[in-house]
Amino acid sequence: MNVWFRQHRFALGAAFGQVRKTPGSFLFNVLVVAVALALPFAGVTLLENVRPLSQELSVDPEISLFMKQDATRDQAQAVDPQLQRILAGSHAKVSFVPREQALENLRAKSGLTDVLETLGDNPLPDSYVMKLDGFANSGADAERVDGLAEQMRALPGVDSVQVDSAWVKRLAALLNVLRMALLLLALTLGVVVIAVVFNTIRLQVLTQREEIAVSKLLGATNDFIHRPFYYTGALLGLCAGAVALGAVTLALRPLNTAIAEFARLYASEFQLAPLPPLGLAALLAISAGLGLAGAMLSVQRHLARLK
Repeated sequence: MNVWFRQHRFALGAAFGQVRKTPGSFLFNVLVVAVALALPFAGVTLLENVRPLSQELSVDPEISLFMKQDATRDQAQAVDPQLQRILAGSHAKVSFVPREQALENLRAKSGLTDVLETLGDNPLPDSYVMKLDGFANSGADAERVDGLAEQMRALPGVDSVQVDSAWVKRLAALLNVLRMALLLLALTLGVVVIAVVFNTIRLQVLTQREEIAVSKLLGATNDFIHRPFYYTGALLGLCAGAVALGAVTLALRPLNTAIAEFARLYASEFQLAPLPPLGLAALLAISAGLGLAGAMLSVQRHLARLK
């Protein structure tokens, strides 16, 4: 075990020694890789901030049923038992809203009393409001709600039926699309990171080919020769990930200034927050892993050629 630690400590020291020899080249490669990592890191930060907000939104569907304008009160009330039959098995609260009450509610909320007075007759129909519980924001439950709405539209005397929480489902679908787009972007830029590290390690291997040849003559194993390059690649990825996260964190301040002005219009205090420590550690581990992968591919390819 002591030998294993000593070998890895030597390889890590050799990697830092190589960085000290060419600090300008290393920093330039760090910046290139950081630029590639900054965009997916920013996307992850944005989605992590929006995800709790979308989960707080109510996904309990609310179905509004409007009777035809010429439907009588008896016809409107006759729809109630049919609604109970359609909603059997669902946790639903059905409320009947007479047209007179709807008009009073409109007057109280809109402040259009004078305009409504000029209309003469009440233009609003009788309606039902149904609040459904126990529905998740999923495709299967969305189809169930749409199926209930279709059955209600077929009832006699019904003019229209609308599902008021459809926009919540659209928001969830949009977030899923953004997650998929972010994943594809991350995979693409991950390949870019591996390619940059691959080329960096290739140049180091070519520069040190004489040292590698001498080490082999002295009996050095392949693992002993490979380790410093592996650590160099992982170190490059780790530093680039740290720079990318730092850039994203600094960018949150001006973004939050603009978001605060927009959020005030909706009486909200929404702000973008940096990722939690566990999330930051995961992204740093991913960036270091990409650097290690690029180094392994480069070393195995070019050291095999030196043989």
